[in-house]
Amino acid sequence: MGLTSNKVLVLAVALAVVLFFATVWLWPRLARRGWRAVVGRVGLLLATQLALFAAIGLAANRSFLFYGSWADLFGQEQEMGVVVDHAAGSKDLKVVGKQRLDVPGGARPDVGGQIQKVVISGERSGITSPAYVYLPPEYFQERYAKKRFPASVVLTGYPGTAENLIKGLKYPKTAYLQAKEGKMQPMILVMLRPTVAPPRDTECVDIPGGPQTETYFAEDLPKAVSESYRVGTEARNWGFMGNSTGAYCALKIALHHPDRFAAGAGFSAYYRAAEDVTTGDLFHGDDSLRKRADLLWSLDHLPQGKSSFLVTTSKQGEGNLRGTLDFIKKVKSPARVSSITLKSGGHNFTTWNREIPPGMVWMSGKLTGA
Repeated sequence: MGLTSNKVLVLAVALAVVLFFATVWLWPRLARRGWRAVVGRVGLLLATQLALFAAIGLAANRSFLFYGSWADLFGQEQEMGVVVDHAAGSKDLKVVGKQRLDVPGGARPDVGGQIQKVVISGERSGITSPAYVYLPPEYFQERYAKKRFPASVVLTGYPGTAENLIKGLKYPKTAYLQAKEGKMQPMILVMLRPTVAPPRDTECVDIPGGPQTETYFAEDLPKAVSESYRVGTEARNWGFMGNSTGAYCALKIALHHPDRFAAGAGFSAYYRAAEDVTTGDLFHGDDSLRKRADLLWSLDHLPQGKSSFLVTTSKQGEGNLRGTLDFIKKVKSPARVSSITLKSGGHNFTTWNREIPPGMVWMSGKLTGA
């Protein structure tokens, strides 16, 4: 049974309830003195508490999709499986699975589009990472056979999984519905997590002597995707979106690489690279790299290109309000900046699901097909 399955959650809740009533029922018998009674009381209390915490943890994980599987929870690397499709056209991108979108007629790609599970290898960075690619219905329709589509990279937060973007944040379904309603143009989404060297949080930084994460996202990934799908290679064809850590990455890469990305949207972004036990030593004492990873410093000291930015925050519930206002003030022409400020909303999926639909419409308006 999977970590996010209903059966696991129901079993955990049932076990917690049974242990609670067992504690109430057996407590009079265990109220006497003696080491056996003491051990019994301690055992029942400990078992009940563990079952309760497990049930709450499973419920929270199912709602927010922090971890997608038991292997992901325990930090085990997962084999990606056997390549089943080489037809995409790039030696750096392999399709390993396909799935339908949960929409009417979704069994037909030309009606509901398609989500392809892929493995993307970086020629320059040496990084290989799993991802999902959403192809809109128009991609499979004959009248669009020669059309090139705009594309956007979409990142989760840390330590999220790429499945978060499909199940919890509903990027493909939102893109499908927004395009169907005529609010945005059909767009390809390349969805993955920023943790390309698990379990380390690299903050999308090119670490000296370590994973070249920025190079992977800024250069290797768009190159592999453009060689595999009908996506252009110019900056106007590419955007970058994300939430939390993914939001920081999206804004940073659009800021540092305006020649490759026309737009960056950060939902609940922070503006300086985190440095803690999950990241390790990112900069190896190089203060110039540390400053470059500070987006507010970069806006003040580095040339600003023609990229457009979207930042989001809330007046109550988010901790990035001050940083977001500073970011907006520091963006200068030829760059452009837009924002979404909610009255209230925390750092969670509920908030991001209020920001992503208008954010995707904004992104669509900044990109063009080839």
